[in-house]
Amino acid sequence: MDLRPKNKVDASFSMSSMTDIVFLLLIFFMLTATFVTPSGLPVNLPSSKSSTIVLQKVSVTISGDLRYYVNDKLVNRNNLEMVLRNELAGKEGVVVLHVDKSVPTEHLVYVAGIATALEAKVSIATKPN
Repeated sequence: MDLRPKNKVDASFSMSSMTDIVFLLLIFFMLTATFVTPSGLPVNLPSSKSSTIVLQKVSVTISGDLRYYVNDKLVNRNNLEMVLRNELAGKEGVVVLHVDKSVPTEHLVYVAGIATALEAKVSIATKPN
């Protein structure tokens, strides 16, 4: 009498479905991580209770020692309007201001006035409270 089972069970495990899931998660995180572009300059941002994420087109940074940077490039205050006009040409006008909290408000208003005159939307970057 033959008591061995006729159908043999294969103990191997296929990892192909697991690798598909891992690659899909990797692609998802890579795509969502590119939407947030932080400023590369060290600026002590003010804090706020509510914060929204804005897709940056042009970044203007004013450091604590009153240096102006447009997209991480040092710009003279007198040339700021010309540089912003060149950066906003042909793009959707969104300017994100990264202003150190020790900078007087008049400098922020100066840059916001230039951006508004160029018909750009102005957003102030803050850190969450």
